[in-house]
Amino acid sequence: MQSPLEGVKVVELAGLAPAPFASLLLADYGASVLRIDRPHPSAHSPNPPPPTADVLTRRKSSIAVDLKSSGGLDLIQSILLHVDVLLDPFRPGVLEYLSLSPEALLERNPRLIIARLTGFRRDGPYSRMAGHDINYLAVSGILSQLGRADSPPYAPANILADFAGGGLMCAFGIVLALFQRSTSGKGQVIENNMADGVSYLGSMMRYATKTPFWNRARGQNLLDGGCPWYDVYRCKDGGHMAVGALEPHFFRQFVKGLDLSVEDLSSRREDRASWPWMRDLLRRRFLEKTRREWEAVFDGTDACCTPVLEQPELEEADYEQRLPVHLQDSLGLVIDEETAWTSVGLAPGVGGMQTLNEWFGWKVGKDFKIIRGGLVRNDMAKL
Repeated sequence: MQSPLEGVKVVELAGLAPAPFASLLLADYGASVLRIDRPHPSAHSPNPPPPTADVLTRRKSSIAVDLKSSGGLDLIQSILLHVDVLLDPFRPGVLEYLSLSPEALLERNPRLIIARLTGFRRDGPYSRMAGHDINYLAVSGILSQLGRADSPPYAPANILADFAGGGLMCAFGIVLALFQRSTSGKGQVIENNMADGVSYLGSMMRYATKTPFWNRARGQNLLDGGCPWYDVYRCKDGGHMAVGALEPHFFRQFVKGLDLSVEDLSSRREDRASWPWMRDLLRRRFLEKTRREWEAVFDGTDACCTPVLEQPELEEADYEQRLPVHLQDSLGLVIDEETAWTSVGLAPGVGGMQTLNEWFGWKVGKDFKIIRGGLVRNDMAKL
């Protein structure tokens, strides 16, 4: 059965986090991804260099190329004549500086899709500034809504801007462009920035600030840590339980499992003045049992109370990692046990020459050669 993106050729200019995540999604659904790394003296040799810091490398291959050399640039330009997607993780202006301007690339290959992923807006006040997930999250307005009432705003690692607002949105944009190309026959430039991406993710949070649902200060609303029955509680053994008993009928089952007064707590749950008292009651109650004991209490119920599972215990239990979307008639590729929990990484130059041969029939010595750890176009080749 054919995967949905089988036959799609993707060139990824090496970066970290959001862009590699976008290409990982494409690769897991059948696309062939070739990463372009910097030259290394032992790249494309029997003893390759160590893998780069990028851990999102499943199903990918690499070639090492000096983009600032004429031979390396010629090779990349020749590759881009025949592929579907170029993934650009650089700050504004870098592609142009490398003589790889989108206008020139599209003139040579009108079917090419160029995905440009930045942190800030290209036309905004921060466009020339460096930044990371926490900065993009900050200027989107979403960071101001995350965290406890008595603490500064809290960034939940780098999952929101880098991966959800960045890599995931970028992959979505690429799929949209591929879909449109199927009717128009033309590629295009995709511009995706993480600040807008995470702002879009927070649409409900933004709209809700104009309603009673989320119109209070940070940490004082229903879903941001203000509500005692939508929170995480520590157990006797140091484990934790997550509570999300929002609806009244789920709340009643939750309180019943705690062996507390269902009628008393149900009658007081909408009284915000009682929330500090109720939170302290729940905190003390959860400390009376271990996480395993609470799991046994709530397993199979509709109390919306679940254990906070940790990665090592999931791995030890052989938890099966699966792709996020299952298509019945065009399957993605299975995440096998070897790559489910540990990334073997990808060293510069590993697997890439084979990919060039599979894509175009190119061979080292005939179509390209290796100079100082990087591939360059063979002057005699007709690519």
